[in-house]
Amino acid sequence: MAHELYSVTRFERVAPFTLRVFFDDGTDQTIDFRPVLWGEIFEPLRDAAFFDHVRVDPESGTLAWPNGADFDPETLHNWPRDSTTLASRPGESRAKSDG
Repeated sequence: MAHELYSVTRFERVAPFTLRVFFDDGTDQTIDFRPVLWGEIFEPLRDAAFFDHVRVDPESGTLAWPNGADFDPETLHNWPRDSTTLASRPGESRAKSDG
């Protein structure tokens, strides 16, 4: 399957650990990140104050945090399909592997 290309254009905070994420194709997803905030890179995001340091990285076109945590924009775009897999696979890397 080909990798779909999307970019995050902006986001809104809608609740603690929950963001409404807008994409360059005009769609959006409301995402509660709590189920996937574990593991070395994502565990720090369980702190609400740290989670709120999220920003849109203009180079990668995705959400990013100061510690290097981010999600592939395709994963965010397809969150209803992909989130269950992310939350149920302990030990697998969720950071983007392509930098």
